[in-house]
Amino acid sequence: MFRPRLSLLAFSVAIAASACNQSAPPATTQPAASAAPAAPVAPPPPPALGLYVTNEQSGDLSIIDVATSAVVDTVKLGKRPRGIVASPDGTTLYVALSGSPAAPPGVDEKTLPPPDRSADGIGVVDIRTRKLLRVMTSGPDPEQLDVSHDGTRVFVANEDAGQLSVIDVASGKIVDSFKMGDEPEGVSVHPIEGNLVYATSEEDGAVFVIDVAARKVLKRIAVGPRPRSVAFTPDGKHAYVPSENGGTLSLIDTKRMATIKTITLGDGIRPMGTVMARDGKHLYVSTGRSKMVYTLDTATNAVVGKVEAGQRPWGIKLSPDQKTLFTANGPSGDVSIIDVASNEVVKRIPVGRGPWGIAVVAVDSSAK
Repeated sequence: MFRPRLSLLAFSVAIAASACNQSAPPATTQPAASAAPAAPVAPPPPPALGLYVTNEQSGDLSIIDVATSAVVDTVKLGKRPRGIVASPDGTTLYVALSGSPAAPPGVDEKTLPPPDRSADGIGVVDIRTRKLLRVMTSGPDPEQLDVSHDGTRVFVANEDAGQLSVIDVASGKIVDSFKMGDEPEGVSVHPIEGNLVYATSEEDGAVFVIDVAARKVLKRIAVGPRPRSVAFTPDGKHAYVPSENGGTLSLIDTKRMATIKTITLGDGIRPMGTVMARDGKHLYVSTGRSKMVYTLDTATNAVVGKVEAGQRPWGIKLSPDQKTLFTANGPSGDVSIIDVASNEVVKRIPVGRGPWGIAVVAVDSSAK
């Protein structure tokens, strides 16, 4: 009986030792508390005075702070952004986007690829957030545009369709359209009679006056060949229309709706963009491949100044204080800053590829 007792004791000791060697159950690990999502970073405020430049080839918008003469942001837009205009309250930009292939001078359009109509539209950019909010329906190949006095309508020249489209801003839809001459381009709303829209036809060498309230074309006014833009005097009594292929400016009496004078700028000069001084005393004209900006005295209709602005200046605008001109120079990819008093280029600012249109917007820093 002695040996069995030893065996039992050994067995008991072995069990106890085994129990002592077993690992303790792992401690339960509590999941780490998830971090609160980071608050979105607010965009920097817009420049007090901003220059907004469409870049046709790179498909974006350069934002320049005029105070520092520096590009502070670039906003992607879409295909071929060209015409640009700000809303009357200075909060929104409207940009013409086109899916039609670019056709530089001398290019046979029959050799170009088919257009991408899905890329046509009017981009809506919020100035404070620096974001493309949406793209409104525009009709085919929008090029230039203007906005109604009350900001509720945008008027668009559809180059490929030979028409002017009217877009309701609230819905983003076309609410009316008017057939006009082929290759419409320049679009300007009359400064006094806001129901009248003047639109140029490059192919027809004419300006069409459209009463958008009465929904009819009032008059076709003959001007020089390939008219590119329209600039009104502040009282709305006269309009100047540049003829790129004629090297002239047509002066229109808006009451008579007729050309009353042709102003010759010189052989080889190709006038394109126009901007009128706020007091109406001077008209500034960009001349594209002629590289110059001309200054016209509207009292005498004589050229009183000119300066070489850059490579093919097209878009042209004045600062609110009327002391500075800005031009978009396509081939060189920059914007020229011109001092009006000295009539000299004081700086060139590199932007995107193929700068085309310009909008100047002053922002009220106290506005919320």
